[in-house]
Amino acid sequence: MHLAWSCVLSCLFVTCLALPSNDGTKHQVNKGRSAGYSLKEPPLTTPWTDQVGTKPWPEYPRPLLQRSEWKNLNGVWKYQNASGLNAVQQPPFGQELAQDVLIPSCLESGLSGIQTDWALYSWFSTSFELSSSWEGGQVLLNFGAVDYEATVFVNGEKAGFHRGGYFRFALDVTKYLKFDQQNELLVFVHDPTDDGDYVIPIGKQTLRPSHIFYTPCSGIWQTVWLEAAPSNHITQLDLDANMDGQVNITVHSSAAEASAQAEVTVHKDGKTVATHKGPTNKPFQFTVSSPMLWSPNSPILYNVTVKLGEDQVQSYTGFRTISRGNIDGIERPLLNGEFIFMFGTLDQGYWPDGLYTPPSKEAMVYDLQMLKKLGFNMVRKHIKVETDLFYQACDELGLLVIQDMPSLRPLQSKKGANCNSVTILPDAKQQVEFARQLDLLINQLKSFPSIATWVVYNEGWGQLTDYYPEFELTERVRQLDPTRLVDSTTGWTDHGAGDFSDNHHYANPQCGTPFYSTASSPYDPTRIGFQGEFGGIGTNVSIEHLWNNQAAINTINQTYEIDSTIEAWNYRSHLLLSELEDQVRLFACSGGVWTQTTDVEGEVNGLITYDRRLTRVDVKQWQADIKGLYDAAAARGNATS
Repeated sequence: MHLAWSCVLSCLFVTCLALPSNDGTKHQVNKGRSAGYSLKEPPLTTPWTDQVGTKPWPEYPRPLLQRSEWKNLNGVWKYQNASGLNAVQQPPFGQELAQDVLIPSCLESGLSGIQTDWALYSWFSTSFELSSSWEGGQVLLNFGAVDYEATVFVNGEKAGFHRGGYFRFALDVTKYLKFDQQNELLVFVHDPTDDGDYVIPIGKQTLRPSHIFYTPCSGIWQTVWLEAAPSNHITQLDLDANMDGQVNITVHSSAAEASAQAEVTVHKDGKTVATHKGPTNKPFQFTVSSPMLWSPNSPILYNVTVKLGEDQVQSYTGFRTISRGNIDGIERPLLNGEFIFMFGTLDQGYWPDGLYTPPSKEAMVYDLQMLKKLGFNMVRKHIKVETDLFYQACDELGLLVIQDMPSLRPLQSKKGANCNSVTILPDAKQQVEFARQLDLLINQLKSFPSIATWVVYNEGWGQLTDYYPEFELTERVRQLDPTRLVDSTTGWTDHGAGDFSDNHHYANPQCGTPFYSTASSPYDPTRIGFQGEFGGIGTNVSIEHLWNNQAAINTINQTYEIDSTIEAWNYRSHLLLSELEDQVRLFACSGGVWTQTTDVEGEVNGLITYDRRLTRVDVKQWQADIKGLYDAAAARGNATS
């Protein structure tokens, strides 16, 4: 999302300002023995806040590569603030850390039990016991996501390091373990967010929240688990199944054995529909005859079993083909060979009690079910990466996903040598790291059937201006995943890369039209005309539904448009959706993104409030207006097979 430029200028961050130090004064650290975990009252709760308990997220967290023998390490761990980056050189082995913390969670959230800020350096610890029945193979320690850098120690030995706040990683910790005894797990986390000269993928996080930029998330914010695997085991499945029944798969293994064979079996309703053997660590193909196709109207999935020697994992796929084509002279997105009008919300994935971490899977899926009920067929996951269970839910519900790469330091500036304002952009090393993490994004999520489009840059945030990096990055994405579309620069700055000519405009749309505003770009008929963001209208609500933070409340009037009543809000929404429908019928509009699913902190422009307790939408009106968009698109014609 963007602000009118007058508002943008008022909320730019200047790094020359004196910032709070990380001396512990801003942390609620108990230097004595922990009194036990308890929820800290957040500025706003949800209906699920009090249901979280001390065993959160019990579900197996990686549905596309699922093993039967595993141990969930979520629960109450120990935490204490660390003094700085050098603290990692003196790990507190065998010591009880100062406070109890709930894992997974963001340290800044109420659910964590800490609810601190400026959590730049942190220690986490827990202990676990493993049965001797796990001996003889390998034990993998998995982290769903740790923001931002994690150094992991097991029983006093360094087991590994990972950088990237949104991405899953696994460590082979077999040689450090003691079976039938307690094992100590210690994790050092460094999360600079937008401190100092760090330019890293942060999305909407900031140490200085203001209106469209929000409270950061530091620490272990997705599930931690252990699993048993044989010495040569499956490390990743790249799985794509297209509308013609062709299954394209790469079974990555821990050992590059030329003679290793993997066996893949596809099941539907308990019946085997195909079995095929192929080599590990290189792609192979086979065909399922007459598959039932996946689409938002019919989200049919097939179960998949993969065996490699003694290793066996469960997965799933959906048969569908995402492409683009020219229909009556207009470039269109295609699903299974037919023009699909993709319409969804800007989905930021923020929660007032858990910030980046939803209070539960049930809560997370609630948002998606609400969108599906209204008739949306897509969701744009906005500069955040969710747990794999989010994408599984989209697969099962039938919601296409436009997946953003988390942005580098958006709309921030610093004082130059002459005290002039200079936009903060990545240096060469930071740009290389951004590209590396873009690779992680694609490789981690590319096997989910629901993902339709990758977004590289949002509104030029962190996008270099001395050359056009989006061309190189777009080709990089296409090489990693040639089965999806790429929206290289949603909103601006657009130099012609990628599959979309993507306009952002508030409140009314300018989708594939012969008119545009100077902040965006004119419609390019060689690419797909798309409304990457519009709407953004809001209504203020009573304090029990607001993020109860005065600085956030003070920014509510920066919302693009404030409507004084819910009735006025629905009237204005109807007009804006009708205008988009006109652009579908008259021009070259192929889809759009309404801002947004929920309110977030100082923003009051969601379909529902931040606490998920108040709904703004007139359900029947919205269902009819969304159906009108699909009907208008259908009247523009479908591609033939």
